[in-house]
Amino acid sequence: VQLQASGGGLVQAGGSLRLSCAASGRTASRYAMGWFRQAPGKEREFVAAITWSGSSTRYADSVKGRFTISRDSAKNTVYLQMNSLKPEDTAVYYCAAAPSNRLWADRAQYDYWGQGTQVTVSS
Repeated sequence: VQLQASGGGLVQAGGSLRLSCAASGRTASRYAMGWFRQAPGKEREFVAAITWSGSSTRYADSVKGRFTISRDSAKNTVYLQMNSLKPEDTAVYYCAAAPSNRLWADRAQYDYWGQGTQVTVSS
């Protein structure tokens, strides 16, 4: 499975961005997908996850109510809609795929990773 993340950029606090993660590979649609982020000097942390069917989602407490993960199975693409952005959301955002169809927050459960896309939120 190959993953290509895009959609990052510079936005003011309170603004919105939508990240996309395009997956390719014969079985890409059968993977649970997650978004993680890593700020400078910090560990990579879980943001959100979605099952392969899109019927279940999970969010980190820090983004709950502001971010929405979704997927378009026909396009093999997962999205992360980010609203009400805060400066502390500034990080490189990574999408990842897990072969087990569960809502993992543990990055060790994800086998495939995209290259990351930078999100910068100015105050």
